[in-house]
Amino acid sequence: MKQPVRDSQKKPAAKAKRKTRDEINTEARDRKRDKKHRGHASGSRANPVAATKKNGESAKEKDPRIGSKTPVALGAAAAQPAKKAKPVKKAEEKKPRLTPEEELAKLENDERLDALLDRLENGDTLKAEEQAWLDQTLDRIDTLMEQLGIALDDEVEDEEAEEDMYRLLKGGN
Repeated sequence: MKQPVRDSQKKPAAKAKRKTRDEINTEARDRKRDKKHRGHASGSRANPVAATKKNGESAKEKDPRIGSKTPVALGAAAAQPAKKAKPVKKAEEKKPRLTPEEELAKLENDERLDALLDRLENGDTLKAEEQAWLDQTLDRIDTLMEQLGIALDDEVEDEEAEEDMYRLLKGGN
């Protein structure tokens, strides 16, 4: 068999140049340094980098390293921590539960209610706050009267007037 003829024009294939021990060592050191620098930068726990937010809110953010600002007692006072008693509302203590009769009497004798009703009768307009209080008070009076079984006098007079009309129409006394 004949072997193929080499082209005289082509150069022989260049041999791969072998790296020296020094080059291999420097490449290994570079790889090791790159691996070592993965992760967070040194001091990142003590000095966290604040994420930049829109609208410039990053400057207003609270520093996570700063703790509570409450004063700490030192010395003998620190041995016994003082407990704060929950403040009891004075209104709840002094306000005894009124019976419906007492509450109704109190509301009927209320000066503010009388003044507001007089103003309404004169044609004055009330502020929204006054009108809301008046409506609430009148609603409470209605519920108390229903609880007590008290009927309004207007309804009774209307019924009596209707009965009187029937008597007149029938020709009775």
